[in-house]
Amino acid sequence: MAFDSDQLSALAAVVHEGSFDAAAQRLHVTPSAVSQRIKALEQQVGRVLVLRTRPCRPTDDGEVLVRLAGQQELLGRDAMAQLVPAPGASRAAPSKRRLPVAVNDDSMSTWFPAAVADLPADVLLDLRREDQELSADLLRDGTVMAAVTADPRAVQGCRVRRLGAMRYLAVAAPDRRDRWFADGLGAEAFAAAPLLAFNREDGLQERFVASVVGRRTVTPHVHYVPSQSAFVGLVQAGLGWGMVPEVAAAPLIAAGALVEIRAGRSLDVPLYWQHWALRTPTLDDLTERVVRAASAALRPVRRHGPPSTAGRTAVADRG
Repeated sequence: MAFDSDQLSALAAVVHEGSFDAAAQRLHVTPSAVSQRIKALEQQVGRVLVLRTRPCRPTDDGEVLVRLAGQQELLGRDAMAQLVPAPGASRAAPSKRRLPVAVNDDSMSTWFPAAVADLPADVLLDLRREDQELSADLLRDGTVMAAVTADPRAVQGCRVRRLGAMRYLAVAAPDRRDRWFADGLGAEAFAAAPLLAFNREDGLQERFVASVVGRRTVTPHVHYVPSQSAFVGLVQAGLGWGMVPEVAAAPLIAAGALVEIRAGRSLDVPLYWQHWALRTPTLDDLTERVVRAASAALRPVRRHGPPSTAGRTAVADRG
């Protein structure tokens, strides 16, 4: 079955913009034209593709076609970039190719910038700092073409690549560690010591405490700080202890600004790269850059047993 590209673009615009009016502004047509294109597409496939809510949302079938719209656009732009100009004709300036990608705060603040620092001049990056559940939705409906995630289960229509594991260390300011844990790392000490969590779904601190004191219940005092840079800064300032990515904690530990709560005890969170199951030069190049940057910064993932997605998951719990 062949699909009309204008109809697919109208569907994608409504889903991404959230309304028919906003989609019309994006496409430089009237809202009536957008409505007619989507109705024609729905009649062609024989099912509803978008829910007329506020904001508009795609149905499961609509998600498939929104993703197809994004894939067709990417394929078209990559094809145009590879066309050889006719003899005597000057090559037109390549159209900009936009890459929408979902990345969690910890990755965005540490290793991910190295992957995209020298993208080609005709590529425009559109980073979405999203949690894991939402990043999966964004992949399904075509809002993003790729995401860094802690979930090894492929979203329909996507491929998954193992990147490595982000290691987290339990750290605190030296004087605070000495004050809070002067009598050891018992349950009472952890209950009394304030800790920082990224948000209410951030389970890394609890996992660390359980690994030290066992299954005994501990109810600590928690500060919520949903920013990686602020999180590290406030741990360093002494507001509480917390789990910080090794790549961010190591230089501060070396400088004496932070110390580990228990040296040698860490937690690893496996990370994965999910992207559309599509082969284009642009997406292949982005994937190669991400895998290369991750291999230089992340720990190898232990392959015995199923991958763990507990705790502060890659996209979910930090931003």
